[in-house]
Amino acid sequence: MNEEDLFPGLRAYLARRFGAEAGRATFEPLAATGAGPKRGGYGVPYLVRWREASGERRLVLETVRPGGFGHEDRADRASAIVRANDDYGELSRHVRVEGAGAFARGAPAVGLEDTGEFFLLTEFCPGEPYAIDLQRISRDAVLTGRDRARAEALAGYLAEIHRQPVSHPTYYRRRLRDLVGSGECIAGIADSYPPGTAPKHLLLEAEKLALSWRYRLRDRQERLRVIHGDFHPWNILFEGETSLRALDRSRGRFGDPADDVAALSINYVFFALRTRGAFAGPFAELFVLFWERYLAASGDDGLVGVIAPYFAFRALVLANPLWYPEESEDTRRLLWRFLFGVLEAERFEPAAIPVLLSRGRP
Repeated sequence: MNEEDLFPGLRAYLARRFGAEAGRATFEPLAATGAGPKRGGYGVPYLVRWREASGERRLVLETVRPGGFGHEDRADRASAIVRANDDYGELSRHVRVEGAGAFARGAPAVGLEDTGEFFLLTEFCPGEPYAIDLQRISRDAVLTGRDRARAEALAGYLAEIHRQPVSHPTYYRRRLRDLVGSGECIAGIADSYPPGTAPKHLLLEAEKLALSWRYRLRDRQERLRVIHGDFHPWNILFEGETSLRALDRSRGRFGDPADDVAALSINYVFFALRTRGAFAGPFAELFVLFWERYLAASGDDGLVGVIAPYFAFRALVLANPLWYPEESEDTRRLLWRFLFGVLEAERFEPAAIPVLLSRGRP
């Protein structure tokens, strides 16, 4: 859909929902601030702005791009938007939804009862992605007091949202099933590796080991909690010292806390590997600080026995040239060692990370 189709229709929708001034809104792609080594994504967000009596109003327009990762059909893409519309406002410190609807080619944007691609409007939040901090630490090789305070704030935030158990008869199994088999998780990421970049036998073995973890964990419904579901450094904004907001909650409001802990903490491993070639230096220090602060705040003694498949999923993403095209082969090889090391161990122990990286396959 080109701009001539998209923006006139959206302006009409904005005018109906927010007043006549919104009908003069402008649109511009939202720069991927702090993208660093990460590429790709499921859509291109736009900054939407207009002037009204009280000043400038800003929102963010989100859509889902047609393609792989379980987004082939319009119904797939609509599901992602509807879930976001339902779930964003249910999570503490997450950006608010301001509207949702669907585009119609050659006509004004309309409500969800009509056809067309679906869109979401959220509030615009100032701040910088946490990924910018990780890139600065990579460059300077020094941790500041703010770096440590932010790692502790992130651990505290996750412990806070994970605090209350959730009772649901099927949701825990559903999330494990999605982890292993959905288009956005292990199976879909494995299918997205460009030809020749990962031997099929490695992908097969990784999926088999992950499946064995699904059966090991499928009756652990007592671990079901409120979670974010995609808590990585590009979905976290900081403004000021430790004030944070979360973006792009994904894949459902409930799950295992290990999902969020792995999504964030593996980035400390990743940046250590790409800067030091080993689990050492400031990022190893941040990992230990975050991990210990989270365990102390959450009291989750069972985390070490369930986190392996969640780490494996994130390692598959980080090692994938489609998502991280400029990464070195040495870093990819170490990520694969980490992946198999955690899947083949009975428990995950941070102290064992150097051992996982120094031996084993590939």
